[in-house]
Amino acid sequence: MPTPRHGDGAERILMTALDLFGRQGVSATSLKTIAEAAGVSPALIVHHYGSKDALRVACDQHAARVLRTVKTSTLTQGSRPDPVSMMTQLSEHRPVTRYLAKTLTDGSPHVNELIDEMVADAECYTQAGVEAGLIRPSENPRARVVVLFLWSMGVLVLHEHLERLLDVSLLEGPDLPKPYLQAVLEIYAEGVLADGTYEELRRYAADHDEPDGSESEE
Repeated sequence: MPTPRHGDGAERILMTALDLFGRQGVSATSLKTIAEAAGVSPALIVHHYGSKDALRVACDQHAARVLRTVKTSTLTQGSRPDPVSMMTQLSEHRPVTRYLAKTLTDGSPHVNELIDEMVADAECYTQAGVEAGLIRPSENPRARVVVLFLWSMGVLVLHEHLERLLDVSLLEGPDLPKPYLQAVLEIYAEGVLADGTYEELRRYAADHDEPDGSESEE
């Protein structure tokens, strides 16, 4: 894919494509539509990006970069992270949020690569949070990152139900999704299980753990 030269319409094309792909999907968005919205010619899009698929990959990379930047800045800003600031920054990038919500369900041939990149980023900024004393260490850091990441992406995929049930939108409007943010903070900071429940469940699991390939005796 040709490297886009910013300042010659490439960035405007990228931002326009990101917005349109997020609103109506890649298959329903033609290069002509993007060109008209960006005020450029289809030939200029091909010049900068080569094809619509390559433009989609560029949108993937931009979305991952924005998420990485926002999360990293939140977890490396000192002893008191500001989740409201993080959500405000994400609200300023609504096209990115819409794009991720759409591309995760749109049958993108590159979705595995996008998810792998974002999980790798999440491992890095989560470890930074652990080293800064903001996040508790984990016995299985990768598993925790993968589960939390997929949970957060699942909320994006089911954003219409979040809006229906809590009357907040992750994709539209300038307002912070306060009920969602409050619930996330409570879950992360206070936990869900009562004190002692986790250790009790761990002991139960250890007592009933069997080696791989073995069968329980009857």
